[in-house]
Amino acid sequence: MAERGHESLLHTLKKVAAVLKQSEIPFALGGSFAVYAHGGHSSEHDVDFLVREVDVERALEALVEAGFTAERPPEDWLVKVFDNGRMVDLIHRPIETPVTEETFADTVVRPVDAIHMPVLTATRLMVHKLLSFSQHYCDFARALPLARSLREQIDWERVRKETQHSPYAEAFLVLLDRLDVVPYSGALGGRGTP
Repeated sequence: MAERGHESLLHTLKKVAAVLKQSEIPFALGGSFAVYAHGGHSSEHDVDFLVREVDVERALEALVEAGFTAERPPEDWLVKVFDNGRMVDLIHRPIETPVTEETFADTVVRPVDAIHMPVLTATRLMVHKLLSFSQHYCDFARALPLARSLREQIDWERVRKETQHSPYAEAFLVLLDRLDVVPYSGALGGRGTP
């Protein structure tokens, strides 16, 4: 059953990517299917595309014209489209940072079930996951499969640097060290401490 759900979401993902490509709207695959595209394992099963805010309306118009149903949730950082009940998030401001050309430069083209598309790098996926942790959401169990399955593709020094302001990210990186997934090279107590 879970496999059939994965296959139908994969079909929806391909439809969205095809519409965005045909409409010449820049995008990048993110979330759990980006992990899948890199050959990794993710505990989440959703479809996330990153688009620039300036392209959101065009993307919605093209997708509605292609038969999708659009929804504008109360959150102001994404919109949603549905394909026979299967949800796709079009995110224009992940982790409170707008999607820009720089975001698209941090991608690699990967085949996703025979369709080549830009996919966020494994490093960017890890940074996004760690920066999503807060006092209201801190589920390390969802980040462990990503870290374990893509560890060789992740620039861990860059992850440490880009997440150094987050105590939740630091705690996760220490956990990875203790679990022998990735050594922690951060200076413990190193923020200004000799």
